[in-house]
Amino acid sequence: MLSDVTQTTPAPAPAAPAAPGPPPARPPRVHRAWSVAAVTFVTIIGAAAFVSLPGLLIEPLHGEFGWSRGTIGFAVSVNLALYGLTAPFAAALMDRFGIRRVVAFALTVVATGSLLTVWMTAAWQLVLYWGVLVGLGGGSMALAFAATVTNRWFTARRGLVTGILTAAGASGQLVFLPLLSWLVTHHGWRPAAVTVALSALAVVPLVWLLLRDHPADVGLRPYGADDFVPKPAPVPGAARRTLSVLASAARTGPFWLLAGTFAICGASTNGLVKTHFVPAAHDHGMPMTAAASLLAVIGVFDVVGTIASGWFTDRFEARRLLAVYYALRGISLLFLPLLLAPSVHPPMVFFIVFYGLDWVATVPPTMALCREHYGEDSAIVFGWVLASHQIGAAVVAFAGGWARDVFGSYDVVWYASGALCAAAALMALVIRRHKAVATKAA
Repeated sequence: MLSDVTQTTPAPAPAAPAAPGPPPARPPRVHRAWSVAAVTFVTIIGAAAFVSLPGLLIEPLHGEFGWSRGTIGFAVSVNLALYGLTAPFAAALMDRFGIRRVVAFALTVVATGSLLTVWMTAAWQLVLYWGVLVGLGGGSMALAFAATVTNRWFTARRGLVTGILTAAGASGQLVFLPLLSWLVTHHGWRPAAVTVALSALAVVPLVWLLLRDHPADVGLRPYGADDFVPKPAPVPGAARRTLSVLASAARTGPFWLLAGTFAICGASTNGLVKTHFVPAAHDHGMPMTAAASLLAVIGVFDVVGTIASGWFTDRFEARRLLAVYYALRGISLLFLPLLLAPSVHPPMVFFIVFYGLDWVATVPPTMALCREHYGEDSAIVFGWVLASHQIGAAVVAFAGGWARDVFGSYDVVWYASGALCAAAALMALVIRRHKAVATKAA
């Protein structure tokens, strides 16, 4: 009986398995990096209004206040120079205080400067409001902003993302140039300045609510990365770090070649065409709205050219791409004086398309070369390279207005810029290849 009982005694139940923990977080179907890039794109579009306006202000301000084109060009040159000189410090400030804070503050400064111009009565006020305030605010949202976002959020597709974010400026030009030129023509320049201020302010909530400083803030790896990257601690001494990176980079040959080529890039785009194309076309009898529309069309093809350049940069040698871009740009500028006329004709349309494809196609390969040679300091180095871009633009913005006052024509500036582009093509080919990405210590 005992054996029977023993046999029928149930075996002890196995231990219950431990309660399962929460399932591991599944990566989102669309990586958050792309939404951050989208917010950055829209931010740059909203900020593009203030870079679209200077070329439209020259004739109205000259007519209302009697200021010379050289004086107005000087205010624009201050804007362009500060736009560039602020960029490397802004990149370091983003490392210290975060992208959101820096960009939101910069947009507010731009809006303030643009709005104050409505009440100006003297040329020095134009220099202060548009040159200094808008220049400082704009420099904090310069291409160093795009470089910082790209470096933090992307490991793969960096060239493509760089091209897309760079094209945002052209997209903004496409949106704002026709609107601003219509406002200037039909209602005067003051409503256009107010529009710039409102456009900058409208982007601030978008930046503050949707932009994130680093993938670690939302528990993600950078797009294309194999490992999680912790968010680095804030870097104190932003100004000191910016200057020390400059001192280190300035001891290398590639920095000076990149800075020199990008200075010529700025001279032949923002300083020359963006600032002086509309008044030069107006000199030949073309209506301001038609000339501004041509600049907007440049923006259309710039979007295509810049995104394509980013795609090419992921696949081809960056320095050779730069040489091709500068050579083609120089050829197009040499022909421009022959094409200006009272009306838009097919050769001018061909120039607009050809030049538009090349407008800022230089940015993705230039950023790639900065990353290749300067590693994790590349955003700050690119900021300094961008400073040279804007200094080149500032020189030609002033020189173009001065040449028009002295010679009664812009022709000499077009020819000189074409020759400079040929020099930039040769400089790009001299940049040596770098086999290993430099570290911060290097």
